[in-house]
Amino acid sequence: MSVRFYVGLHQPGDALNFDRACISVRRLRGRKKPIDCADVLVDSGAFTEINLFGGYRHSVKEYADELRRIHSSGVVSISATVAQDYMCEPFMLAKTGQTVEDHQRLTIERYDDLIAQDLPFPIMPVLQGFAPSDYAKHVRDYGDRLHQGMWVGVGSVCKRNGDPEKIVAVLSAIHAVRPDLRLHGFGIKQTSLLHPGVRSMLHSADSMAWSFAARKQGRDGNSWKEAKAFADRVQGAASRAFEAWQLPLPLWRIAA
Repeated sequence: MSVRFYVGLHQPGDALNFDRACISVRRLRGRKKPIDCADVLVDSGAFTEINLFGGYRHSVKEYADELRRIHSSGVVSISATVAQDYMCEPFMLAKTGQTVEDHQRLTIERYDDLIAQDLPFPIMPVLQGFAPSDYAKHVRDYGDRLHQGMWVGVGSVCKRNGDPEKIVAVLSAIHAVRPDLRLHGFGIKQTSLLHPGVRSMLHSADSMAWSFAARKQGRDGNSWKEAKAFADRVQGAASRAFEAWQLPLPLWRIAA
């Protein structure tokens, strides 16, 4: 299955080199220069905010006001924006001193508050949890907020990339409750993007794994060329993996 890939970028101006981009509102705040990219997913900067500050420094209204400003002034035509969610990994819970259930509740509350701001573009709700059963519960907690076929984010999975089967377990738990949802994976790395089980259940994904890899290997972790090379590798490898997956099983095993 083809997954829509949004490359994560440090520098908003670099988006002109891509068909799709995921950009944090942290990088867009106060910006006046237009961004030339047709499909931009604006992230709430949740990971950085909670990791560094133990919570959001900006209220839902302040977030909405900034989104409205950059959209209406032509800085960026927002395809969708991500609600201000709360990650549920143990180290994130330690930052806030709260539980998985608390973070799930806060995530829905912030989504409801953002919906009430009546923004002129789609808002992506986020499913949170740690165990697969947590995610199934969170789907049920959202209730009829999640419309048929809705584009929905799946959080707290980026640290599971070393074992794609763990991501498969989370996605399967969600689909067991709502198979109609179009799921977006945050921070999905190449290994998981190429896993057939992950790809079969994701509608879209984003990643900035290219930046970490470039820095680790002594290259420029801010260069859009590094991001482009990563996106091209993901797309090319995914196409080959998909073609192999279509072969009869014995041949697929040989190709793998």
